[in-house]
Amino acid sequence: MVTFEKILGGGITSAQGFFACGVAAAIKYEGRMDVALVAAEKRCAVAGMFTTNQVVAAPVLLDRERVKNGYARAILINSGCANACTGEQGLADAKESARIVAEALGGRTSSCAAAGEDNRPPEDEILVCSTGVIGVYLPMERLAAGAKSAVAALSPNGGADAVRAIMTTDTVPKEAAVALTIDGKRVVIGGMCKGSGMIEPRMATMLGFVTTDANIGPQALDTALRLAVEKTFNRAVVDGDQSTNDTILIMASGGAGAPRTPLTPAHPQWPDFCAALREVCDQLARKIVMDGEGATKFVTVRVKGAATERDAQLAARSIAKSALVKTSWFGCDPNWGRVMCAAGYSGAMVDDQKAQVFYGAECVFDHGKVVMRDRDRVQAVMKERQFEVVVSLNLGNGEDTVYTCDFSYDYVKINGDYTT
Repeated sequence: MVTFEKILGGGITSAQGFFACGVAAAIKYEGRMDVALVAAEKRCAVAGMFTTNQVVAAPVLLDRERVKNGYARAILINSGCANACTGEQGLADAKESARIVAEALGGRTSSCAAAGEDNRPPEDEILVCSTGVIGVYLPMERLAAGAKSAVAALSPNGGADAVRAIMTTDTVPKEAAVALTIDGKRVVIGGMCKGSGMIEPRMATMLGFVTTDANIGPQALDTALRLAVEKTFNRAVVDGDQSTNDTILIMASGGAGAPRTPLTPAHPQWPDFCAALREVCDQLARKIVMDGEGATKFVTVRVKGAATERDAQLAARSIAKSALVKTSWFGCDPNWGRVMCAAGYSGAMVDDQKAQVFYGAECVFDHGKVVMRDRDRVQAVMKERQFEVVVSLNLGNGEDTVYTCDFSYDYVKINGDYTT
């Protein structure tokens, strides 16, 4: 089993070769950091995954094409405006944002470039991401000023500001980093993300950014990212609403000098790298759910014994997204019948005469029989900040797990006047 070190306080700049910052550009509010920049000393291998929503924001349209090139130099992120449903102007604004960053990086002569060096990257190596209100045009004059300020503010210690600049309804910053040894060299993987509402378990459920100093090419990086995301970000749900802007990007600088030749699935430590990447993504995904809009409970929904893995996934997601189930969790009401109901309409094969439902260690339904003998003990489980709901369908070997949360009064308050 791979061993890796969790880096306390680590994040997007923990890996060698990366810089970041967060600055205020008054995109939505005065005096609030709302533009972040992550940049590398030199071009990096890059991979990305994006929303499967058919309505996609301009930055997603741009980045989906640019990551196909396999290399990137920087990522510009703004909060306060999603630049979604903005048509041709929105796409032009996204491209102009990238051009401004490329030009500013070309004139930078401090940490990221040697004095006198022509350091301007190609514009197609600049990626952009946006988060915020849909259907609003970017305030380009303010964003341009913010992007230029961000390039000047880049720092190897700027990760903490960067993660705060990308927050919208998030109440806490979300960062994670781990280190492992590959070919005798210390390799670091670090990341940051934002997400609190509009979280649905279909790629990618948020904005997420990961960096590593491993020596790995674009194709292998893409493979590793997809493996990690499938069981982490793709298993996180807050409300079942999938954003127009969902994006996760990973950049690899190769700064650690390991492995000696580019890491591929043929390398003996490939599973170690993939496990470490999954750990970072898992930490970030959990933090999104823990910070779900108005959430008071973190709930792990585990479905076992399904006829197929797909059935297990369908049932787990259905339970995790059910408003009736989630409100019962908030009220500590052990109304387990809602769990069985959600499993039943999920599309999975379900036979209630064979199924079992557990809240923590407490069995409440067993092969068609009500067995919740001590309501107080079940409620005690539900009063915990974190608990697990397990449904055993007893029809096969399929298993899946989804991270979710409850629905509280505050979820309605937050979203009832989001734009006003």
